Amino acid sequence: MTRSLWTKHILPFTLLLGLLAAATLVGDWLLHRLNLVWVGRYLGIPGTLLIIGSLFYSLRKRKMITTGNVKSWLNMHEVGTWLGSLMVLIHAGIHFNAILPWLATVAMGVNVISGMVGKLLLGRSREHVLGQRDHYQLRGLSKAEVERTVFWDAVTLDAMTRWRKVHIPIFVVFAVLALGHIVSIFLFWGWA
Repeated sequence: MTRSLWTKHILPFTLLLGLLAAATLVGDWLLHRLNLVWVGRYLGIPGTLLIIGSLFYSLRKRKMITTGNVKSWLNMHEVGTWLGSLMVLIHAGIHFNAILPWLATVAMGVNVISGMVGKLLLGRSREHVLGQRDHYQLRGLSKAEVERTVFWDAVTLDAMTRWRKVHIPIFVVFAVLALGHIVSIFLFWGWA
């Protein structure tokens, strides 16, 4: 019996997202518990640097840089953005000091979810639907029966393919809000 699209692809996505949320809560709790809240204030810097570094994948994919292979850059992009986002989320903590950092944090969260949809759901889901079609054709079902059997998986796949159209604009919103937050920190902390 084959596993459904839900258990094979959507559940792991949900668990990875839950792990990010749990790691954020545990990290923030530990900093408070160990009286190291000041560390969280500075975690935004390496987190942001990891996120910026992960953008080299986009440059490689678009052939703006030619070193390394795309798969290695993609892996670095995924790990860098996940760890960077974790650091930024711990940096944000549960403190509600200003609206601009929270807007940037929300935009980052939406962007992370969008990227995870692309990675964990889209590629594997496409493979799953094609595999299901092949499986049912080998069992002798007619083309109409095969399409009827995989219809909801195919509808889910079609909806997921639209993620690329929103991932980049969401990143731009996040980048503008994060830059605004960084500039305001420089201005109000007297770093500039």
